[in-house]
Amino acid sequence: MPTNANVLTIRMPADFTHRIGVIAEEQGVSINQLAMYILAKEIGNLEAGHKLSIYWNAYTKEDLFSDFDDVMGKVQNRPVPQLDTMT
Repeated sequence: MPTNANVLTIRMPADFTHRIGVIAEEQGVSINQLAMYILAKEIGNLEAGHKLSIYWNAYTKEDLFSDFDDVMGKVQNRPVPQLDTMT
């Protein structure tokens, strides 16, 4: 554990506490370890979503559809490989 760790108290419903305890036991980890994993994963997802949002906000809907249409125009007249056909 990092030496600069802090204590965070979170109030949650008893049912949720029980559920996280069951999952932690099934995984063979402590409730603290599981909670840290879940929080770290979700924080990473939120940060990634925020970065993607900033990236995509630089484009208009028309830009995105235009780029998509350009790509599809390059592949639409090509034959479908036998492996990709439904027979």
